Amino acid sequence: MAERNTYYANRLFTGSKWLDQYVVVTERGAIIDIVPATAIHEPYTAQFSLMAPAFMDIQIYGAYDRLLAVYPEVTSLERLYEYCKKGGAAYFQPTVATNSYDVFKKCIDAVRAYKQMGGKGCIGLHVEGPWINPVKKGAHQTQYIHTPTLEQTSELLEYGKGIITMITLAPEVCSQEVLSLIRSYGVVISAGHSNATYEESMQAFKNGIGAATHLFNAMSLLHHREPGLVGAIFDHDTIMCSVVPDGYHVDFAAIRIAKKQMKERLFAITDAVTNTTTGPYPHTLKGDYYESEGVLSGSALNMVRCVQNLVHKANIPLDEAFRMASLYPAQVMGLAHRSGRIEKGYNTALTGLSETLDVIEVIDGP
Repeated sequence: MAERNTYYANRLFTGSKWLDQYVVVTERGAIIDIVPATAIHEPYTAQFSLMAPAFMDIQIYGAYDRLLAVYPEVTSLERLYEYCKKGGAAYFQPTVATNSYDVFKKCIDAVRAYKQMGGKGCIGLHVEGPWINPVKKGAHQTQYIHTPTLEQTSELLEYGKGIITMITLAPEVCSQEVLSLIRSYGVVISAGHSNATYEESMQAFKNGIGAATHLFNAMSLLHHREPGLVGAIFDHDTIMCSVVPDGYHVDFAAIRIAKKQMKERLFAITDAVTNTTTGPYPHTLKGDYYESEGVLSGSALNMVRCVQNLVHKANIPLDEAFRMASLYPAQVMGLAHRSGRIEKGYNTALTGLSETLDVIEVIDGP
């Protein structure tokens, strides 16, 4: 007989509505029912003040002093998963920044091995760069940045087939043939580290780029005479974009303004790195963020801190903050048919929290 579990929440957010004193019933890693507590006549598996769909972080580089690019090993991914779960996330997309193709391949190997060993929560690999604009490189290393040829693109995509799930690139440095090739592999393309004009950005969106990476950071900004990539993101009807809500990458007032403009198209990432002294990206913790050679290089966030900051510092309603951490990232990655909501038939992926929005437990099935 399959193991049946019952999870009680004093307040349950399904992804679309609030339910008071409800129980989520799961079996074989799937949600099979959501019922009032009065309908359950058995001890609960667990009880929480609040319960929401488990969070999803689609841009994170490492944790616990093991940056994936420096330690492209299964152990690094296991620690990353542990870090993400402590922050309320059942799903994560390990990310490697602009680097050598050898490092990219080693990271692909690590993710593939992790998945083959039954590692949980890993969506796939997010490759950020090296096909970016050096003018907007941020902390990325100039020596690795270049415009891709079709041959280079094909080789990386073929090596990472089924593992690379997202690529951040600057559309103005990539040909339409390169973009079409990437899309043919089912990889999500995100515009980032880009100095694209408004016109170039809108054309890129028309050509199939459906997302953008860390709003305001490392991209052409909104100016009244040159609207840039930010202006194109604001002006578009469907383009989705991540934001790093730590108050250092983006001021909370700017997040609030962007949210009013973009509504459900804006979502949260941690963009989190970890302490490292080796490799091309030495990251040093400076209070609540990281620097690499004096340049802002990543956050010290986890996903529940994203939610807390969105609610308490950007004045975004809790239900919307939950969606920014779960449903919207799932939509970007094409996973919203089974993740990001608490509904019958969806994966068992639940985050139990206290009234003060501290993570108590992440339930993520077998």
